[in-house]
Amino acid sequence: MPKMKTRKATAKRFRLTAGGEVRRNKSNKGHLLTDKTRKRKRKLRKSTLVSSADKARIRRQLAKG
Repeated sequence: MPKMKTRKATAKRFRLTAGGEVRRNKSNKGHLLTDKTRKRKRKLRKSTLVSSADKARIRRQLAKG
């Protein structure tokens, strides 16, 4: 059976934690930042975990499961 190929677009946006969770960056940080409060922009800096509904699909696209 051939190797599974990684979807490169997915690999650029997600990474796996040591415990196998999928980590992602938050959206809404690209432009129009003058309209957003400091607090909101500060909270958008942190990454977060992907929901359980999407986790299996993203792991498959990363060729990790």
